[in-house]
Amino acid sequence: MFQVPVIDVTNEQAIFEGEGFDAVVVVTPKLADVAQQEISLLAAHAQQIDKRVGQQATLLFAPGLAGGRLVIAPVKNIGDYTDVRVYATAAKEGINIAKEAGANKPLLVVAHSQEERFKFASQVAALACGQALWQPLETREAKQLTAPLTGIGLLVSDPQADLINALEAGRLLARDLCGTDPERMSAINFAEYCVESFKDSGLEVEVVDDKQTLLTEYPLLSAVGRSSFDVERHQPRVVKLAYTGEGEITRTLLFAGKGVVYDTGGADIKIAGGMAGMSRDKGGAAAVAGLMKTLSLLKPKGIKVIAQLGLVRNSIGSEAFVTDEIITSHAGTRVRIGNTDAEGRLVLADLLSHLREQAINATAPSLFSVATLTGHVVRAYGGYTALVENVVAKQQKVAEKLYQAGQQWAEPFEVSHLRPEDFEKVADKNGAADVISSNNAPSSITARGHQYPAAFLLKASGLDKHGLNHNIPLSFTHIDIAGSATEGDPLYGKPTAQPLVALLQFAVS
Repeated sequence: MFQVPVIDVTNEQAIFEGEGFDAVVVVTPKLADVAQQEISLLAAHAQQIDKRVGQQATLLFAPGLAGGRLVIAPVKNIGDYTDVRVYATAAKEGINIAKEAGANKPLLVVAHSQEERFKFASQVAALACGQALWQPLETREAKQLTAPLTGIGLLVSDPQADLINALEAGRLLARDLCGTDPERMSAINFAEYCVESFKDSGLEVEVVDDKQTLLTEYPLLSAVGRSSFDVERHQPRVVKLAYTGEGEITRTLLFAGKGVVYDTGGADIKIAGGMAGMSRDKGGAAAVAGLMKTLSLLKPKGIKVIAQLGLVRNSIGSEAFVTDEIITSHAGTRVRIGNTDAEGRLVLADLLSHLREQAINATAPSLFSVATLTGHVVRAYGGYTALVENVVAKQQKVAEKLYQAGQQWAEPFEVSHLRPEDFEKVADKNGAADVISSNNAPSSITARGHQYPAAFLLKASGLDKHGLNHNIPLSFTHIDIAGSATEGDPLYGKPTAQPLVALLQFAVS
């Protein structure tokens, strides 16, 4: 297993006696905030010799401490608008220095803060170490790599290891699924990787692979994959997952995950290098799969979580679907194709329609779509995730609760709103179809380019009929992660698995 386990440590003597630890990594805004006096004195002495100590991540020779190594990783630039991600940044720098110095089992010490915004700084720092240490699946397989560290100790007063390890197991799965090339992680291989990862997990797992079933039950998804059906290794799949907690079920969460394993743009082909990085267009399905992995390990009681992952390659060829076609969705909505490069919303619409049918008879249901959907969300919000909710979800304060969870767990959201103009945008102007999937310009230059797709999803999935005045109102929140699914390089950056952590907190709160 490539995951580096986190180990709870409550005995502060581990800093000195070792207990198998061979380095101490201290994450702190101020050296004076470190509770352990010996570390504060050592760091203060080192600061007199090297002014970089406390200003940048620094390795110190520390006789008497575990492994004789002390890494001071300062938390920098805390201001009025700073959030807990500054602790994640410092932890990444510190753990990388410890690894490069030769440590195999460092002990992470995070200075306690009284500020509410830093309430989960220790957990966030530990998760950041997992993010920093991840290596691409292709590299691990080609070079037969093992985990870079045997473990990370976390000095805490309350047990945190089970939660952090379960979250990191889900994030590891999500990063592998999202960040792997389109042949190694084709739709078929994505589905098989999920099946293998969920073996003996207690989850209900089903893979829809029959062509006729896909054509009948997922007509919009199948249109996107029409050119891929005749290439055996590129054929579409739908993965169905379900987690049922012990005890009386009080909430049901239903997730649709976009898993476009490669997006050429289809007949509206991406040009001028626009295809680079499009193997990452499966980040939504990856994050949902990771969430299910975490749930299977934590086993929270009283909730049911259902997911459908739509896995498809938007290929080019003589069978490709084209703009102007009218295709009837699973919900019976007649959809005019506005642009074949707006394929993700077609995949999600069919998944959401199936989930809608399950939600009708579920206890306290909330539906979500998770997708790397639009360039507009990147133009509007940069590297942040956008939430767009229907009126039922707004009444239930779903986005508000997710926003608060994201702030505390280093996965911040921006909240957008549906407007009448968004529904007007998807109205078919000549009435030949019930709805149009998109305009024919890139979303990044389209006004309200990440909001109006949520209106399309409501219409095409049949969820629009379940508003406040319906006898079964259904909450729906669309989550666009196009800006947050990766970090670093815009094309081949490291997958983040966002918003897995915030969704888990929302699910169990």
